[in-house]
Amino acid sequence: MTAKETRNTNNTSCADCPLQTRDEFRKFCPKELEFITRFKTGELSVDPGATILVEGSHSAHLFTVLSGWGFRYKTLEDGRRQILNFVMPGDLVGLQGSLTGEMQHSIEALSPVTLCVFERSRLKELYREYPSLSYDLTWIAAREERILDENLLSIGRRSAIERAAYLLALIQQRAVATGLSNGENVRIPITQQHIADTLGLSIVHTNKTLKKLASRNLIRWLDRGCEILKVEGLLEISQWEGLSETSRPFI
Repeated sequence: MTAKETRNTNNTSCADCPLQTRDEFRKFCPKELEFITRFKTGELSVDPGATILVEGSHSAHLFTVLSGWGFRYKTLEDGRRQILNFVMPGDLVGLQGSLTGEMQHSIEALSPVTLCVFERSRLKELYREYPSLSYDLTWIAAREERILDENLLSIGRRSAIERAAYLLALIQQRAVATGLSNGENVRIPITQQHIADTLGLSIVHTNKTLKKLASRNLIRWLDRGCEILKVEGLLEISQWEGLSETSRPFI
């Protein structure tokens, strides 16, 4: 689907950024806030199902998700897709293109998404003049690696029901931490095909696995979405301790 993008005329002030009001995100010092305000060139609104970045493309911009849901994925030549991770508010997208010259994955919106837009060309200034923000970028990249490590463990060693339980618990905890939900009952705007493409399972196997979780009253499958009812049960099945972050940076 071709992206329908709209430049926002009423941009959110960096000083009034809603992410800065959440305890889960590190607060900018005045000097950092002044730079981020200059670094940001505007905002972009993207419709559900639209492609934000395309694998193999070059972009003059970096983006931080201000609101909404999306996912990162790669595809084979025959169209088979592997979802790598889900993106939520506070996540930085497009950094890979700064380091390799082109994007090695695509990003698609699951819901209406608003993105803060930054000039890629000014990234060197950030590294040169703002070491604390440079460290934040390193932290963000390392966190992504940790998530991918856990995802690889799931695909390689966890059973199907353990994989599904881990994935849904991870998404639930990240959603609560980033303000997409204020309670346990998180509604995730995904289809069973998204789950299958993340877990490396067939759609039939995925459907049977999700029914097992639903029969234990851990989740409820809705029209184009999944509601998490008891995250503690998902954590127990997946043998995963859950997220331990107390405060995380964002750009």
